[in-house]
Amino acid sequence: MKAIFETGGKQYYVAEGDEIYVEKLDAEEGKTIDFDKVLCVGEKTGTPYVKGAKVECSVVKHGKQRKIKVFKYLNKNNRHRHTQGHRQPYTKLKVTKIVG
Repeated sequence: MKAIFETGGKQYYVAEGDEIYVEKLDAEEGKTIDFDKVLCVGEKTGTPYVKGAKVECSVVKHGKQRKIKVFKYLNKNNRHRHTQGHRQPYTKLKVTKIVG
């Protein structure tokens, strides 16, 4: 069974057994999280969410993505050039069960 659920302002299309990366969540590794903002389960759709549906996931690990470089500057102004790095934190989840 497949489902579309929402977390962190994004939507994820998953099936049971999938591993996904989402915005960092406040949960310990090994714990189970239930997502009840389910938009679609199999052929069922809701307006906006499917009532009684949920996606159960277990937290695999937390981490940071690889570093990206952010370079800011003002055109025709050699005094203002700024380089900055950023690593976005994430949570890796494994979908264990889809209830719908």
